[in-house]
Amino acid sequence: MDKKVKRIALLSGGGDCPGLNAVIRSITKTAILKYGYEVIGYVFGYRGLYTNNYIELTVDKVENIYKEGGTILYSSNKDNLFDYLVEDEHGNKVKKDVSDVGVENLKKAGVDVLVVLGGDGTLTSARDFSRKGVKVIGVPKTMDNDLSSTDLTYGFISASSVGTEFIDRLNTTAKSHHRVICCELMGRDAGWIALYSGLAGNASCILIPEIPFTIENIVKHVALRDQQGYPYTVVAVAEGAKYADGTKVIGKIVEDSPDPIRYSGLAAKVADDLEKAIPNHEVRSVNPGHIIRGGDIAPYDRILSIRFGVKACELIDQGLFGNVVTLRGETMGYTSLEEVIGDAKIGKQKRVDPQGELVQAAKAMGVCFGDE
Repeated sequence: MDKKVKRIALLSGGGDCPGLNAVIRSITKTAILKYGYEVIGYVFGYRGLYTNNYIELTVDKVENIYKEGGTILYSSNKDNLFDYLVEDEHGNKVKKDVSDVGVENLKKAGVDVLVVLGGDGTLTSARDFSRKGVKVIGVPKTMDNDLSSTDLTYGFISASSVGTEFIDRLNTTAKSHHRVICCELMGRDAGWIALYSGLAGNASCILIPEIPFTIENIVKHVALRDQQGYPYTVVAVAEGAKYADGTKVIGKIVEDSPDPIRYSGLAAKVADDLEKAIPNHEVRSVNPGHIIRGGDIAPYDRILSIRFGVKACELIDQGLFGNVVTLRGETMGYTSLEEVIGDAKIGKQKRVDPQGELVQAAKAMGVCFGDE
């Protein structure tokens, strides 16, 4: 029988996401108030685990972080302890597996369970630590909403809400000046944020990675709106969308990042291409970028973060280690880390279905996706 859990540790890895602090708060308060655990948090994700840099988490310390963006534990997306950049005896930078240092530091700190808040890369390391005998619970984190293991991830609604506000505001200026305005939104290779923000904000054209587009089809849509008495168009552009010929726009390559390809600039390219093809409209582009990641958290995500955090503590109490908290329908549950990471490795991410109900509903209302 497993010994009684006395102390748990939290860490957050990867990009920041609305709701991270709310989950940290939920886990900390539940762990202390209901189960009597001590709680610590490693600073800067797995780097903190390697350097043994952690802080004590108390009810008082987390009480008022429920609506703050970001993470009080900070984060890093470049510190994989199974392939970590260190300096050898000759002063050269080399990659080594230093995961045993992390395991030893958990023992030194008296940690019985490690709770990991992260996406694919962070949870891959969580799985690998689980294979080394560490008791791990995963809490999935991505505002992109592209994890197949859960119906919804915290942060997605908040990001979509901010995206919606941008589209709303752009509609007013586009209408005032009879402009075409392209707004680029995050989401990498999944179009959920652009789709939700575009529909909620009444963008008349939405470009997502799952549906390749052509400039010619967007030009036809703009002309049709002109004929219908709407001489302005707002285009919601997912950063990872692609032209029908496969063209994508990559901001830059960052070789030491788990996601070396960083998307940025697609809305600007679409705007340039449209301006050449539409003589009677001024075309502009905007890119809110990281703005949609920060600020206050939407009420729905505050509630969802509570549910994820409380469920993580339940899994600890029940000894269900090596699992990730999930939401299916209205029910909180769990899936094994092995299954979640296995799905990610074979590319089984949750993407927008071009034939799905939401896309078809949008098309029924005249929204253009650039494919026809």
